[in-house]
Amino acid sequence: MMQKVSRIGFVLLPGFAMMSCSSALEPLRAANILAGEELYGWRLLSLDGAPVVASNRLRVEVDGALDDVEGLDTIIVCAGGNPAEFDDARLWRWLRAVARRGLTLGGVSAGPYLLARAGVLDGYRATVHWEHAAAFAEEFTRVELRSSLFEADRNRLTCAGGVAALDMMHHVIGEAHGFALARAVGDWFLQAHVRPGEGEQRLGLPERLGVRNARLERIIDMMESRIESPATREELAQAAQISLRQIDRLFAEHLGMGAEAYYQNIRLTRARELLRQTNLPITEVAMATGFSSASHFSRAYRRKYARAPREERV
Repeated sequence: MMQKVSRIGFVLLPGFAMMSCSSALEPLRAANILAGEELYGWRLLSLDGAPVVASNRLRVEVDGALDDVEGLDTIIVCAGGNPAEFDDARLWRWLRAVARRGLTLGGVSAGPYLLARAGVLDGYRATVHWEHAAAFAEEFTRVELRSSLFEADRNRLTCAGGVAALDMMHHVIGEAHGFALARAVGDWFLQAHVRPGEGEQRLGLPERLGVRNARLERIIDMMESRIESPATREELAQAAQISLRQIDRLFAEHLGMGAEAYYQNIRLTRARELLRQTNLPITEVAMATGFSSASHFSRAYRRKYARAPREERV
């Protein structure tokens, strides 16, 4: 018996991440070839039916505009760059209308951010690229944000982006047509290890820092998890089971700076993400990143970035 063809529309937005989009689309082509029949069909859509320029500046022709959704079962939004800068009321209305029709909605890379802005992820589990996670959590409190590679919650698919879309499509194909076919697709793309959805998005601390020191890792873990209410030196020392005097020695030896300076850099990096990707008032950004006052925050921000926080939004 011939299986029903699943038809997927990929909505390409200006500056979309080519790698994420390709990683979501190419497994469908491979599944068709390996199954010996058409299991999947797809169309590329843009806001107005015009070609779209990707993040790598390649110009991509599409098959139609947003209203060309007849016969589609799933819509996947492909975006990139800073999604906070994208604002198109047509897209929000269209996504809500598609959701009301019961289609499966997905997003890769910055796509989940835009789905959340349209309100179609409220009450769902979702993930987004780690670069956008802090801003996402602040703005979309009705979405259950996870730090996973991908999430499949009922008729919502969200993926952090990059090659994680391959892992997501392994899950999608496996659920629909069996994991023998999904594994064959993985082999086709030399995907020797398929990661589960709950896998980590980023390298572990030793790989990111180029340092292997268990005490240092425990301290930085605590720092990264305590942004809004920074841990005290005593708490950091207790986490690593070292003395207060040893903390700065540990950071100076391995990272070339003191613990306080390193911690402030973590918080200022988060603040910059919030300034660029949300409309939170500067005083709220200061509070969300553990600064006691807006003036203290502004001074620290200017020292690090040679510009005032308000200039990030000019």
